[in-house]
Amino acid sequence: MSIISDSLKRIKPSPTIAVTQKARELRAAGKDVIGLGAGEPDFDTPENIKNAAIKAIKRGDTKYTAVDGTPELKKAIIKKFKRENKLNYSLDQITVGTGGKQVLYNAFMATLNKGDEVIIPAPFWVSYPDMVLLAGGKPKIVKCTEKEGFKLTPKKLKKAISKKTKWIILNSPSNPTGAGYSKKEVNDLAKILIENKKIFILSDDIYEHVRYDNFNFFTAAQISKLKDRTLTMNGVSKSYAMTGWRIGYAAGPKEIIKAIRKIQSQSTSNPSSISQAAAVEALNGKQGFIKTRAKAFKDRRNFVVKSLNSIKGISCLTPNGAFYVFPSCKGLLNKKTKIKTDTEFVQTLLERANVAVVQGSAFGLNGYFRISYATSMKNLKKAMDRIKSFCENLNI
Repeated sequence: MSIISDSLKRIKPSPTIAVTQKARELRAAGKDVIGLGAGEPDFDTPENIKNAAIKAIKRGDTKYTAVDGTPELKKAIIKKFKRENKLNYSLDQITVGTGGKQVLYNAFMATLNKGDEVIIPAPFWVSYPDMVLLAGGKPKIVKCTEKEGFKLTPKKLKKAISKKTKWIILNSPSNPTGAGYSKKEVNDLAKILIENKKIFILSDDIYEHVRYDNFNFFTAAQISKLKDRTLTMNGVSKSYAMTGWRIGYAAGPKEIIKAIRKIQSQSTSNPSSISQAAAVEALNGKQGFIKTRAKAFKDRRNFVVKSLNSIKGISCLTPNGAFYVFPSCKGLLNKKTKIKTDTEFVQTLLERANVAVVQGSAFGLNGYFRISYATSMKNLKKAMDRIKSFCENLNI
């Protein structure tokens, strides 16, 4: 008899974390590995945010806080939604967790019953399906093709809906593709969701501020007929380079927020008091550096996309946001290269070229791989040279 629960057997470890860990281990062993798997900005947390944390420590803000966030942070979140998204929320419509990941996990644990379906457009962030499975729900994966810009269409959404559908997840800009839904595209999906009044929308907006080429961010809750059924998740990790501080938050219906608080009260309890103080400064403080850093990401994106599209057998769309590209390696999966799958491709790339990326199948779509360009241009140039040389040698 195994001591491990059946629910845990249904899921697998995060592939993105596994790749990042493998790269660390190889570097520790002396290998010159370039890791393009980690989903975090390489920039440092701004000084004003660090100083806010130091001040919080010095004034003794080191005790337990309210389970789902301090009033100060919740007020800062409310201001953020009003200022940036023209959305109005009250304190009891806000929750704060130990990273956006916990907020999503709590939401599914608090709302899913056995057999409830969650529509997940693929390619998807690797944790969505496993979180649904842990909560007893059923992931309903809808494959979105490269031709469709890796985005869910109204036709596919309508087909995926059943009597058991409880949630749909929308992530824009997306991890892993960087694809962003325009206002029109969100509205087109909303027409179907408005008709299906029992479906809730989970909008993952974590990459809201990492966007390019005048892409106008628009979130589902901005559609008035959907707001009361939308849980909007965001956080400070990507926009403010605060991944290690572990602060995520969400706004949504009071009933769901209350249920999330109940779950959190019996798991982690409150997020770090110091991190919450830093997050208040992040949301209320100067915001100009966000656009400056987005410009740096855009320059990297342009370089990586151009480099990849110059490689025979590789093709890559230009994303609207986030700091990922999702190139196709289908042209290299054949008898000639002796590589059959994207998993074999990324494994061979790591072994022969010392470049760590993540296979597309981990995100629900075979024949692709994800590159995070949240690293220096120096590293990216070296990595692109290695990938090009690797692929050219495969074609000999």
